[in-house]
Amino acid sequence: MGLALVHSRARDGVSAPAVTVEVHLAGGLPRMSIVGLPEAAVREAKDRVRAAIQCAQFEFPARCITVNLAPADLPKDGGRYDLPIALGVLAASGQVPLEALRDCEFLGELGLTGEVRAVDGSLPAALAASRDGRKLVVPFANGGEAALASNSDVRSARTLLQVCAALSGRIELPQAEPESWPPMPVPDLSDVCGQAHARRALEIAAAGEHHLLLVGPPGCGKTLLASRLPGLLPELGEDERLQVAAIASVGGRRADARRWGSRPFRSPHHTASAVALAGGGSVPRPGEISLAHHGVLFLDELPEWSRNALEVLREPLESGRVTISRAARQCEFPARFQLVAAMNPCPCGWAGDPSGRCRCGIEAVRRYRSRISGPLLDRIDLQVEVPRLAPAELRMGQVPNESSAEVRARVVAARERMLARAGTPNARLDQAQTREACRLEAADEALLERAMDGLQLSARALHRILRVARTIADLDGSAAIRTPHLSEALGYRRFERALAG
Repeated sequence: MGLALVHSRARDGVSAPAVTVEVHLAGGLPRMSIVGLPEAAVREAKDRVRAAIQCAQFEFPARCITVNLAPADLPKDGGRYDLPIALGVLAASGQVPLEALRDCEFLGELGLTGEVRAVDGSLPAALAASRDGRKLVVPFANGGEAALASNSDVRSARTLLQVCAALSGRIELPQAEPESWPPMPVPDLSDVCGQAHARRALEIAAAGEHHLLLVGPPGCGKTLLASRLPGLLPELGEDERLQVAAIASVGGRRADARRWGSRPFRSPHHTASAVALAGGGSVPRPGEISLAHHGVLFLDELPEWSRNALEVLREPLESGRVTISRAARQCEFPARFQLVAAMNPCPCGWAGDPSGRCRCGIEAVRRYRSRISGPLLDRIDLQVEVPRLAPAELRMGQVPNESSAEVRARVVAARERMLARAGTPNARLDQAQTREACRLEAADEALLERAMDGLQLSARALHRILRVARTIADLDGSAAIRTPHLSEALGYRRFERALAG
C-alpha cells in the first residue's frame, strides 16, 4: 500500500484555491478512479496519465488506484491536474521521492507522449503559491506568464520525464523568466482633427474615470476618439497590472507581454450576447466587462445591441464587479471599467445634420433612441455631440493638435489632486465623499435645482453631475467648484431627455 500527497491549484474566478491531490495504491483488481467533484476533463485524466507514464519509461502500477482531489466540495475542471496526478502515482509507487513534492506545486496537462501542455490561470496560481512559500512548476508555455508574479519561484518544464528527473535530483528545472517584448504603440490624440468639444469630454472622462457617450453621424470620428482614451489614462500600478494580467490568464487568453502595463481596450461587436459581456458558462469565465478591468469598454452602435446585453452593464457600472451564479458554484470577477459608447442620432445617422439628408420620421427616431433604457443612460456621466466636420477642418496639420502626452499630463495632475483629497477618482466617490468634496455656493445650488427640474433628472444624475463638476474644477486647479465648472458639467447632460425619449 502506498500514499502520496501532491499540491496543486484550482481555478475559481480570478483566485487559485489550493488543491491537494491524494493518490492511494491498494491491492485488488487494477483500476483507477478519481473523486473530489471532477468534471469530465478531469475524469479523463486517468487515460492521459497512464499513457504519459508509460511513454516516459516508468511503470504504471497494476494496482487499485484512488485519486482524491481535496477539498471535495470544490468543482475541478480542465487538464491542469494531469501532472500532479501522474507525480502522485509515481511517488506512491516509489518511482520518485516523496519528500521532493512537499515544497512544490504543480500544474499542467499531459499529452500521451508525456509532453506538459499549457493550462489557464497560471498567473493567479503563481501569486497564490508565492504567498504560501512554495515553488510552482508549470508548463514551459506558461512560464513567461507565471513569472510575472513578483517574488515567486516559478520553474518551467516541457515533459513529465524532465519533472521526474528534477525531483530525483538529476537536473534542475530552469527558472521561468517574464517574456520581454517591445510595448505596442498606443493611438495618439493628435491624429484627431477638430472636435474640440469631444476632445475636452475625453479629457474629463480620463481624469475622473467618468463614462462617456458619443452621439454623431457616421464617419465623424467617434471610434477614433474612443480608441485614444487609454493613452490619456495614468499608468497602471503594479497591483493593477497583475489584476489585468490575471483576468486575461483565467480567461484563456494568456497575459500578453507586449501589453504588460497597458490599459485594456475592449471593443466587442454589437451582436455579442449578455453572457459574452458579463461572463459565464458552465465553468464561469470572465466576460468583456471583466477583460476591460482598469481599462476601457467601447460599445459602438449602442442602439443596435440587444436590450438584455445592455442591461447587464447596469450593476457592474455601479459596483465594479460581476457575480456569476450557477447551480454548483458562484464566481466573482472584477469589472472596474470605463464605458465609452457611440451611436448615431437616428436610424439613417443624419438627424440634425445641416445637409438635411435625414428622412427618418419622428416615430422612427423615437423608437431608435428608446432602445437605450433610461436607467443605463442615467449612469453615463458625459453625453457629447460629435458633429460632421467641414472639409477645411479635416486638413491634417493645418492647426497642430494636442498630443496624448500633453493631455495626459493634465489628467495625471488632476488625478493626483483627487487621490490626495479622497483616495479615489471622482467617479467613484460615495455619497458622503460627494457631499464633502462637491460643495456649492448658494447661487450654484439654485442653478442645479433649476436644471434638475427642467431636465427631470434623477438623484443619481444629480450626484454624477456634481462629480463631473468636481473633475472639471480639478483640471482647472481650483479648490472649489465654481459656476463655470457646474455649467459645463450640466451641459454634458443635455441629451438626457432627447435620447431617453
